Amino acid sequence: MKKLNLFTIATLFLSSVFAQEVPPAVQTKDFSTNHKDSHYQFTVVKDITATDVKNQNRTGTCWSYSTQSFLESEAIRLGKPKMDFSEMWIVRNSYMERAMNYVRRQGKAQFDEGGEPHDVINIIGKYGLVPESAYPGGNEKPNHAELVAVLKAYLDAVIKQPKLSDHWIDGFNGILDAYLGKKPENFQYEGKTYNASSFLQYTGINTNDYIEFSSFTHHPFYKPFIMEVSDNWDNGQVYNVPLDEFTEIANNSIDKGYSIEWASDVSEKTFSFKNGIAIIPEGDFDEMKKREQDSVFNYPVKQMAITQELRQKAFDNLSTTDDHGMHIVGTAKDQTGAPYFIVKNSWGTERNDMKGYFFCSVPYFQYKTTAILVNKNAVPSAIAKKVGLK
Repeated sequence: MKKLNLFTIATLFLSSVFAQEVPPAVQTKDFSTNHKDSHYQFTVVKDITATDVKNQNRTGTCWSYSTQSFLESEAIRLGKPKMDFSEMWIVRNSYMERAMNYVRRQGKAQFDEGGEPHDVINIIGKYGLVPESAYPGGNEKPNHAELVAVLKAYLDAVIKQPKLSDHWIDGFNGILDAYLGKKPENFQYEGKTYNASSFLQYTGINTNDYIEFSSFTHHPFYKPFIMEVSDNWDNGQVYNVPLDEFTEIANNSIDKGYSIEWASDVSEKTFSFKNGIAIIPEGDFDEMKKREQDSVFNYPVKQMAITQELRQKAFDNLSTTDDHGMHIVGTAKDQTGAPYFIVKNSWGTERNDMKGYFFCSVPYFQYKTTAILVNKNAVPSAIAKKVGLK
């Protein structure tokens, strides 16, 4: 396949989109760049259609933005036109679920903005799905710091009472109404009337089709376990598989045309959204000279071979934490043949030269991923059988 530099990748995507007869309303990924120092050259291997890059702004709701983006691509894969799903519909209903959990546990539970990919699937299964136009949920550039502080203070006051009021849920909903807007019972979309349940049905999305995977040795392989991260407030379970099979699931998903919801640590110094790259160079980055550190973002370097043991150690010593949710929408190779995932972020289009996208190396994915959410039909048959999906 013809090799391209970052300046010309957009051209490849345009030709690819038209060749596949993707509806013109769907955003074409723009990997053009003015990062003058970059000498990376990427060949795009697989491109999965994605919707517009959004900006979660000053909220901890990446899990909603990225999973909704994932589901928007799923709807397109199922033959639907481009749709824009409401992130705040998910967040709003999640706050209520968290509140019930927090009160029942008398405040001994997590109540914050963060969440996991399965939260979106669970919320949709219970509350349905709505488009952005039906529930924008407040400001165009959201900031939930005040909202969460008010909600938590309210809940802390509630649980201090000797007996819960019959109206505390109404009061909690009142706060959500004030900050995010009232929930619609019915709404118009493309000239038809829907509610959240009928709109979900219209999208073709089946919540039973999605499953989470991870890869750690402190739990048995091929069994589900509760991921021990702070944002897993509802104790959701993920399936545990060896690292090679975990990587195989991701590669097979993209190869078969299924995108991936990706939960990962992004605190590594070699994660550079500004430079559009996330890598794990061989050797200690902190011991490199400044010039060497800068060069890893501009020239391909040999990367670390990630083992199951390295991955586990990073999780156990908390150097791998559950930081961020993103959407994997393709694969690529650099000029040395090293493989990468193409990632859509939710930090807007102005913070890097790739209009909100970046390239993540396979070693970075193997080392720093906490979990992935995939369509179960994208799981290789042999692995599906091992975990009891078939």
